[in-house]
Amino acid sequence: MASAPGIAKQTAGQGARAANPLDLIDVDHVRFYVGNAKQAAFFYAHCFGFQIEQVADLTTGSRDAAHYLLTQGNIRFVMTSGLSAEHPASMEVALYGDGVKDVAFTVFDAEKAFEQAVRNGAQVAYEPRTMRDETGTVTAAGIRTYGRVVHSFVSRSGAYDLTNVKRGGPFMPRYRKVEGLNVNDYNRRHACGLKFVDHLVGNVEMGKMNHWVAFYENVLEFSMFKHFDDKDISTEYSALMSKVMASGNGLIKMPINEPAPGKRKSQVEEYLDWHQNTPGVQHLALRTDDELSSITELRGRGVDFLTIPPAYYERVWDRVNTTLQKHDKPPVKEDHEKIRDLGILVDADDEGYLLQLFTKPLQDRPTLFFEIICRRGSQSFGKGNFKALFEALELEQSKRGNL
Repeated sequence: MASAPGIAKQTAGQGARAANPLDLIDVDHVRFYVGNAKQAAFFYAHCFGFQIEQVADLTTGSRDAAHYLLTQGNIRFVMTSGLSAEHPASMEVALYGDGVKDVAFTVFDAEKAFEQAVRNGAQVAYEPRTMRDETGTVTAAGIRTYGRVVHSFVSRSGAYDLTNVKRGGPFMPRYRKVEGLNVNDYNRRHACGLKFVDHLVGNVEMGKMNHWVAFYENVLEFSMFKHFDDKDISTEYSALMSKVMASGNGLIKMPINEPAPGKRKSQVEEYLDWHQNTPGVQHLALRTDDELSSITELRGRGVDFLTIPPAYYERVWDRVNTTLQKHDKPPVKEDHEKIRDLGILVDADDEGYLLQLFTKPLQDRPTLFFEIICRRGSQSFGKGNFKALFEALELEQSKRGNL
């Protein structure tokens, strides 16, 4: 969502606040609602190399829910579990299973951003609230977007300033540092190399994509970055359409998918079927600077990726090399045999190339998954890989009896 060189520092604008309250500085965090936050934290730490950085639970005075902050590079995930049956996280997990609830954005002033979004037509998820102690404050307010998903606006001061959080400082009041975990020590020695959230994809119902495109344009003042129709993303059996929305500064990108008519069910339809027919976040794309190293480490940890058919590699290099040469771009520098052995997808456009690979669903319900992506100039989304990716997804859908 936000590239490391281009991320604005929150402190840079303290003297002169952004003229537009909806100027988004960064992805503050992504909050998951999960059945057991402690177990989820250890899953993402063991499989994906995240640090279990901080916790807010009964021991810190959090009486209604447990929250685990996971960090890697500029990625911040919060795993939240309700501590009663009535907590919203408990009720949502019962309906949808584990998944993304909140994609939160750092802004200069959360109240002003919230007020502007509401003036632009947003529905309120929760009113502004400030958490404070003697060291600083965190103000947050939320609006509703597609399905179950919320966007929070977060502004920080004092010890909770974003720059300090990135250095390992306190995340919010009532969070305490986690010390002495062997998994954290292991992950520091065996890094997975994930840097930040490149983009985040939402699945919506058929016929609703343009509605949510208009929402991001009108409410959050995003603009269209890319558009793929069912001619771009289809196989013999299934298809989908996608529009990529980008924030005003271009740092935050959110593709929106909807199913298109096909002989059988698309991956979007499967997601909706197993998500109570409710729109939600389909996948998070996590950026790395070294795809081969990251995928090697993740495979060694047991991460289950989609299987790419061998025939893909018989054709990919002609396609990629032709595109790169046409636009006078450097060739793929990574070892071609290792790319094949690791099952990595490759694509190219007029700006360069990218490497990407997708996990299988991260839980038993076939809903949320991750993408691991490395960009060498290309700012697209692997259009040349859509057919191979869909065929791999359809193979897994068939195994689950959901095609």
